[in-house]
Amino acid sequence: MTVSVEFMRRLAAAAAEQTLPRFRQAGAVTNKLEGGFDPVTEADREAERAIRALITAEFPDHGILGEEFGAENADKRHVWVIDPIDGTRAFISGLPLWGTLVGLTDGGDAVAGMMSQPFTGELFWADGEGAHYEGPGGPRRLRTRPTRDVAEATICTTTPALFRDGKRACYDRLEAAARLARYGTDCYAYAMVAAGQIDLVVETGLQPYDIVALVPIIERAGGKITTWDGGPAESAGDIVAAATPELHAAALEILNG
Repeated sequence: MTVSVEFMRRLAAAAAEQTLPRFRQAGAVTNKLEGGFDPVTEADREAERAIRALITAEFPDHGILGEEFGAENADKRHVWVIDPIDGTRAFISGLPLWGTLVGLTDGGDAVAGMMSQPFTGELFWADGEGAHYEGPGGPRRLRTRPTRDVAEATICTTTPALFRDGKRACYDRLEAAARLARYGTDCYAYAMVAAGQIDLVVETGLQPYDIVALVPIIERAGGKITTWDGGPAESAGDIVAAATPELHAAALEILNG
């Protein structure tokens, strides 16, 4: 099915009405993780409620999977996957590296997606026709860089501290081989791969709502994104997104070396 950019803009606007007034306002933060820190805010919950309401009204026969309120009719052919604020730690720290993610799957395959960063006024989106950008500088098609060699690549990850059970050594090998590494960028890093600003994103322990919306944005911009073992990125878990298929293959070889 086709999702109009107008509907994506409506989703982004509805979420922004809940997130922007609460950004940099020192609102209450709740910890979801016993024995650790997994923050959630009122902005997370209210943004997801707003997104769900629009989807339900427009596509009542579709399923929904969201980070804050779980699954609803997840056995449907078409399922919307929502992360109202990807990068909540950045959000509560006042850093504009968070974004609202909404993706659509068809039989489990990600076919459309958007990442909205309302503070910077940016919308990254993809449908069957390609990947697109709207924001400062005007609208344009998204294109990845032609980087094929890890030695020439800029790599991003949320933090190397997340890599455990032997995966830290795998990641460290890849970072050591790359030209430049940056941390803490969450979903914004994937948008920057699609925009031709960086070359690699490597993550671990992701959930579907962390990645589904970003899959078509990366792929339609010319990049490649899979799990570390080459499986579909929609499965989540350990993820590699690269600007080119050649760079993706080289990164996997180092990670799995």
